Amino acid sequence: MAAASSISIGSTVPRASSSSSSSSLPQSRAQAVNFNYSLPRFTALRSSTLLSGPDSSSFAKSLRGSVTKPQSTDTKPYGLNINASYKVSVLGAAGGIGQPLSLLIKMSPLVSTLHLYDIANVKGVAADLSHCNTPSQVRDFTGPAELADCLKDVNVVVIPAGVPRKPGMTRDDLFNINAGIVKTLVEAVAGNCPNAFIHIISNPVNSTVPIAAEVLRKKGVYDPKKLFGVTTLDVVRANTFVSQKKNLKLIDVDVPVIGGHAGITILPLLSKTKPSVSFTDEEIEKLTVRIQNAGTEVVDAKAGAGSATLSMAYAAARFVESSLRALDGDGDVYECSFVDSTLTDLPFFASRIKIGRNGVEAVIESDLQGLTEYEHKALEALKPELKASIEKGVAFANKPAN
Repeated sequence: MAAASSISIGSTVPRASSSSSSSSLPQSRAQAVNFNYSLPRFTALRSSTLLSGPDSSSFAKSLRGSVTKPQSTDTKPYGLNINASYKVSVLGAAGGIGQPLSLLIKMSPLVSTLHLYDIANVKGVAADLSHCNTPSQVRDFTGPAELADCLKDVNVVVIPAGVPRKPGMTRDDLFNINAGIVKTLVEAVAGNCPNAFIHIISNPVNSTVPIAAEVLRKKGVYDPKKLFGVTTLDVVRANTFVSQKKNLKLIDVDVPVIGGHAGITILPLLSKTKPSVSFTDEEIEKLTVRIQNAGTEVVDAKAGAGSATLSMAYAAARFVESSLRALDGDGDVYECSFVDSTLTDLPFFASRIKIGRNGVEAVIESDLQGLTEYEHKALEALKPELKASIEKGVAFANKPAN
């Protein structure tokens, strides 16, 4: 359902209105821009549409309808009074994922300050982004000496730092390098913004999230509701591939993806696709395998020139915006994420969650009910590999320092 909304960016933020008056630019407020138009609810980056108006085909518009909420909810509609008031830090902002991700976060009307950190080459990225005429102020931070300042009082920390996959490289091959990077960065998060939402993108997520949890636990600041492994790309891919296969309108498609974020631990629940659609056994097998191996598909296509940086940035930006909407009071924010979980016998598990102002509010248990025989067997098959990855991360975090 669409609702007419009035949205303002800048120094004045009026209450949402049901009127549909024309757009205006107040002369006394040089930075205030008002747009009045209709938006559908429950969209991942819906509010960003205001950056280009109601008729655009922008990044924000392409994300509409990407998250489907449960059939029943007792929450009230989210008011679209946009106030840019949240601080976001991107750690690894000069990298292949970090740069496009930072650009997409800069587009958000909910972000007041964007902090960019990397060990080198981040000043140019910040200077470039600072020219974009969106509300957030951009600051750059280079090297360990400036990391603490980068993290002071931020609401969301996004960590894409690390080395990318190369042809022939498995996610486990990334472990020794990226595990140490994540450990160091999360230690800094624990000391400077322990209450922030922490988004882990650095692979292998099945191990780096447990590493982060152990670091935070040792520091005495672990809040399992605020630590997220970003698996959104698996959902984005599943939605895209299913819509193409079944000739469905992409905006309507939602496929929950559970398990982990590597190989066979990625399990799309095709039987729970919205809208309801039937698949042959062959289609299920081919789609599942393609979703699981989509990262390798990109690595091979780039032939040594990189990994899935752009689609990952897109998916991560969707998760950031969902988190910001939750912090801003939206009561209908649902995403899939790899989190501390009791849904299975594993300590961490990816599934659909509801996100609120304090982090994870609920794990959607119904997604694991009524699985097909294929899905049930795949779920049992992924558990040993996921368990081993989790234990590898925990062991690394608890390894005595040299």
